[in-house]
Amino acid sequence: DFNERCAQCSEVNWGITDGGRFYCRSCHNVTERTREVVNTDFISNTRVQTISKGLRKQEKNGESCEWYVCEGFQLVLKKQAEALEALGVCPQMKDEVLCNFWRRYLQKSKQAYCNRTAGEAVQALSVCDSSTDVDSEPERPSLLHLLSLSESDGDLPTDCSFASSTSKVSESTSVCSGSVDGSLYLMKNQKEKLRMTMPMTLSFCYMALLWLREPMTLSELLRFVVEGHIPYFNVFLHFPEKMKLYGLDLKIFCVESWPAYEEVYNKMLELAAFLDLPRFPDITDSCFLHPNLLCMKYLMEANLPDELHHWTCRVVKKIHVGEVDFLTLVPGNKSTRSVKYDILAVAVIIVVLKLLFLLDDHYEWLLSDFAEERNKNNNEGGPYFELKKWYKVIKCTLDAEQKKLDEEKAKDLWRCDKPLYYSVEKKAKVLKRRQMVVNLQNQFGKLSGSLRPAEKPKPSSFQLRWSEENADGNCFHGHSLKGILQEKCGLLTARNPEYWLCTLKLCSEKVCGRAAHYREMDFPQSYHFVLRLFAFLLRIQPSYIHNEVCVIEHKLFNKKLCRKPKYKTRLKR
Repeated sequence: DFNERCAQCSEVNWGITDGGRFYCRSCHNVTERTREVVNTDFISNTRVQTISKGLRKQEKNGESCEWYVCEGFQLVLKKQAEALEALGVCPQMKDEVLCNFWRRYLQKSKQAYCNRTAGEAVQALSVCDSSTDVDSEPERPSLLHLLSLSESDGDLPTDCSFASSTSKVSESTSVCSGSVDGSLYLMKNQKEKLRMTMPMTLSFCYMALLWLREPMTLSELLRFVVEGHIPYFNVFLHFPEKMKLYGLDLKIFCVESWPAYEEVYNKMLELAAFLDLPRFPDITDSCFLHPNLLCMKYLMEANLPDELHHWTCRVVKKIHVGEVDFLTLVPGNKSTRSVKYDILAVAVIIVVLKLLFLLDDHYEWLLSDFAEERNKNNNEGGPYFELKKWYKVIKCTLDAEQKKLDEEKAKDLWRCDKPLYYSVEKKAKVLKRRQMVVNLQNQFGKLSGSLRPAEKPKPSSFQLRWSEENADGNCFHGHSLKGILQEKCGLLTARNPEYWLCTLKLCSEKVCGRAAHYREMDFPQSYHFVLRLFAFLLRIQPSYIHNEVCVIEHKLFNKKLCRKPKYKTRLKR
């Protein structure tokens, strides 16, 4: 009987690994002490339990081993975390944040770190519950190197014995999938919201980034995924050779669609609530995710004057979207509106542009002509900002970048170099066909003289770069807004005294799914162009930004909405 206290946590709660060593079930510290005598009565009558690797024995030919779906997702998260660290994310993300989130998810979903009998193991593979059977709620998980496992040993430590309960499962499921529980995983209740999926791996990553307050928005994360800097498409290529992937596993790990912003974000909110996470670290005015700092970034990327930042800060302060309580995520709190930091920032910029230029396909061009005339007699340091010139420069660049992006997406065949097969019987045929395709591609490539695609550029937070040093005058950062403003009581104010609302009444997000609806034909083209610009920068639909613009407008003009003007009419500011 091993009754010594753990050297790390001072608890007496020992388990036995497959190697015969004792480990602490409280802190998972493994000792050098080994079990000399195996006594089943002793094991069943004490708190010591055995972690069994179950079916994790290799086949006789040594080519493959049996593995579980959760281990596959764990390996995906490990690769994504390593890629984020390579991009400059805090090294603590993988081992101290994402690791704890993943461990807590396994415990909450009863896949690991829970007390249950062997007979419940099969049911746990197909049923996921939000509660656990532990005697008491555990403290915040300490550091565990779950995601530091080598590719050659993808063992997932669990407190549940799958040896006796999953032997029958393997016989029926391994035929149609490489994983032990692949078919059972797909047979789970469709209403189950938190069944692990590939998009949810990105939700985990974004949740960890948000916890650390890293200077990476969700739109940037998804863009890095699409550009191939973060493993997501064909991520199973990183699986070790022992983990054979075929059959139903392909439906779980093979992705043939771009990650959707709303899906990843909503799953992140569900995950945070499901894991019972506390209030996230405060988003203060010094944090990169604060709208004032994000507005500065997007103003630079959109090639707009630096002086607009003063106006965006005024709007942020006026509608109270820069306060800590508004910006900080509180999981499970339905009384507060969740914040999409990047969309909020660009929506504030668009509202400011409407305040100054109206964007009604008429007034902004009059202001531009007025600024052009004043530039002729301008004796000040910098030129006055002309919206017409800015529009021409941005439209040319935006059209070229959008065309390049569309061509890259069209060339994506959603295929990988590694042959995939849905059954063992078709393996030989698939491999032969794949080899024929490769040979033909090589032959036609030599005949046509096609060059290999160039290496992808290094990832950057800025997609569009503008430099004031260029002699072509295409950079508008240093341009002044004095040409379109008027001085009143010693302060510069907008010449435009009116404003048009995108919508008169916000929809119920519970009923419609969003606060406002967007159709291009219902709005001025200049407004649509600005939406299109920022939608390209965030790689999202313009309707998402339009929705946030409507919410900001109603906060800004909430006292003047008794009138019901259409967009062509004017609302006095």
